[in-house]
Amino acid sequence: QVQLVESGGGLVQAGGSLRLSCAASGRTFSSYHMAWFRQAPGKEREFVAYYSWSGSITDYADSVKGRFTISRDNAENTLYLQMNSLKPGDTAVYFCAARTSPPSSRRSSSSYNYWGQGTQVTVSS
Repeated sequence: QVQLVESGGGLVQAGGSLRLSCAASGRTFSSYHMAWFRQAPGKEREFVAYYSWSGSITDYADSVKGRFTISRDNAENTLYLQMNSLKPGDTAVYFCAARTSPPSSRRSSSSYNYWGQGTQVTVSS
C-alpha cells in the first residue's frame, strides 16, 4: 500500500513561486512512477507533470512547461513540484499520484493507483 501526503500549497500573488511536496510511504519509493495533477473548481482533473522511476523520462503539460519543475528525492521518499511565474490560471487543488509499474498513458489520471488528498494553490492577480 502506498500513502501520499501533499503539502506546500497556499496563497501567492501572480508571478510568485511555490514548492509543493509529496511525501510517500513505502520502502520502494524509488521504483514508483510519479505525477502531479490539478483540479480547478468545475473542471476535470488535468495532468501537470510526470517523473519516471529512473528519472529518464519527465513530461510536462504545455501550460506549465518552462515554469514548473518536477523532481524527487528518493532518500527522503519525496516528490516535488517547483512552481515559478505563477498565474491565476494555475489556481487549483494539486494532487500527487503514483503507480508501481510504467503507466500506459502517463498523462491520464486513470493510469495511477495511488493518490494524495491534495493541497490548495491559489494565485491572486
